[in-house]
Order: sequence, then C-alpha cells, then structure tokens
Amino acid sequence: MQWMEIGGLDEVPRLGARVVRTGHGDIAVFRTADDMVFALDDRCPHKGGPLSQGIVYDRRVACPLHNWVISLESGAAMGPDTGCTRRHEAKVENGRVYVSIAAAEARTRGQGDGEAFAATGT
Repeated sequence: MQWMEIGGLDEVPRLGARVVRTGHGDIAVFRTADDMVFALDDRCPHKGGPLSQGIVYDRRVACPLHNWVISLESGAAMGPDTGCTRRHEAKVENGRVYVSIAAAEARTRGQGDGEAFAATGT
C-alpha cells in the first residue's frame, strides 16, 4: 500500500475536511471531534455533491446539497438512503496525516480558504 502524506493533523480542521486533488478525482480527508481521520471520494452517491463542504458530526458527514448522511467509516449512505462513495485508508503518524491513494502526487486545498499545500508520496 502506498501512503501519501497530506500534511499535519492540525491542517485538517476539527469537524471539517481538506481536499486532496488526484488524477483519479478529489478525495475528502475528514477529521472528527476526537481527532479520527477518514478519507472518502469527495462525491456524494446521490447527486455528486462535494462531501468536503458538508457538516461533520460523530463519524458521519451530511452532504451540503440534499442532506444525505454518509458514514465516514464505510462511505455508505445512512438511514433510508442507499448508495456508497469509495473510501480510502487514512492514518495519523507522529501528527502527520496519510492517505492511501493511487496517485503519486497530489495538491490539497483548505476548505473554503483557498490555502494550498503539497502532498508527497511515502
């Protein structure tokens, strides 16, 4: 498994997300209130809404378009809704966030702040 360093844990807002841009599409990296990190394709299975712009609570994210609730652990829609977005392995080591993705290089941007930083493969 190839791990890509995304940045420091403190660079992913608590109860928020960062977006990793890859040649295979965007990946949203989420941080929960208890500093757990999860990664999903940044695309709701309903209408393709940007999950990175949704509200994070517990281990779920609510899509900003139609309020579908997606499990951060599995990528599956919760409740009566059905569908699934692809999840990616994510981990934190020594305060750094890593995501397992196919692309060797990616560019990340902050949620709504336009900030960018480089991610490097490890």
